[in-house]
Amino acid sequence: MNKLSLLFLFLLLFSSFSGCKKPVSEEIAEFEVVPLKYAKGFSISRGKDFWEIEVTQPWTGSDQTFRYLVLEENAEKPAGEFSAIVQLPVQKIILTSTTQIPHLDLLNSTEKLIGFPQVNLISSAKAWEQINAGKVKDLGSGPSANTEMVIDLNPDFILISTLGEDLRYMDLLAQAGIPALINGEYVEQHPLGRAEWIKFTGVLLGKYEESVAVFETIETDYLEAEKLVENLPETQRPTVLSGVMYQDIWYAPASESWGAQILENAGGRYIFSDQPGTGSLQLNYEFVLENALETDFWIGSADFAELESMGKAEPRYEAFQPFKTGKVFTYTLKTGPKGGLEYFELGYMRPDLILKDLIKILHPNLLPDYELYFYKQLDEKK
Repeated sequence: MNKLSLLFLFLLLFSSFSGCKKPVSEEIAEFEVVPLKYAKGFSISRGKDFWEIEVTQPWTGSDQTFRYLVLEENAEKPAGEFSAIVQLPVQKIILTSTTQIPHLDLLNSTEKLIGFPQVNLISSAKAWEQINAGKVKDLGSGPSANTEMVIDLNPDFILISTLGEDLRYMDLLAQAGIPALINGEYVEQHPLGRAEWIKFTGVLLGKYEESVAVFETIETDYLEAEKLVENLPETQRPTVLSGVMYQDIWYAPASESWGAQILENAGGRYIFSDQPGTGSLQLNYEFVLENALETDFWIGSADFAELESMGKAEPRYEAFQPFKTGKVFTYTLKTGPKGGLEYFELGYMRPDLILKDLIKILHPNLLPDYELYFYKQLDEKK
């Protein structure tokens, strides 16, 4: 039985035996579980004048749960222990991952950003307006190395990405009275699951309804694009290779991962679909050569600018058919003012654009008027 079920049972029993005059139905109605469609790593519950968020998958393999309280303006704190408490309205926030930036843009809250580690990684034009105006403090290599700077900025909350080392500083930030909340979106493997984390941010910004509207638009676009290929016979689904070599190890998405799923949803036959896992595969070159030598496409070939430089970096790439035919695609079409790749910033939030890109690459006749947004084809002449 989960925590929410236990809470409802407690309320029922308490109202039966304590002589409380308020009807049981009213007690339950004050605490509503907000349904999520795809995301598995967090939950949202809504009270009369507060929200509760539980992050149940803060990082891969974690068994910890973090419980956050978001209070509406002038609301009183309910009973209970929380990992962090956010008081609405919020005016100043710090983010630590570029994947969180689109949430602000889409919820018209970019002006609330006051700090970010390595701002040069940001692609968002809206964020750069704030940066160029001197309204966003560059935290350097990361808030873990600049905790004092974060404390001095005194944000209403800071979002922590568990991909880095920021977890070590959460207690220190809590002692300073700064709510530090974990965003575990990268753990989600369904493409729309990662996008649904905008609802998490929506609650923190006091813009939950707006976040639902944004997500539903993206969901609709994704599902409509997916329908274009769902009835394609297997013979019309081209084979796809992904990944690159690093120190003699070939890294590629495992079959249950976000990257592999979106390739399959785009009407491709991912060559490593029989290799289980939700993370990154580590394969030897001989295995890849044996299984992927004659694939039709190579999608996700790091950030090489052209085939020539790719071949020079690793001559063994030249043996694969898509290298020979020029059907190699990478996600470097759009960059920010300082060279940050927009794919790594906006991709989690806009899987519909990634899916359309992949459909356009694999089945160009299905989207004849669509232009690639993230991906481009490597051309050795450029």
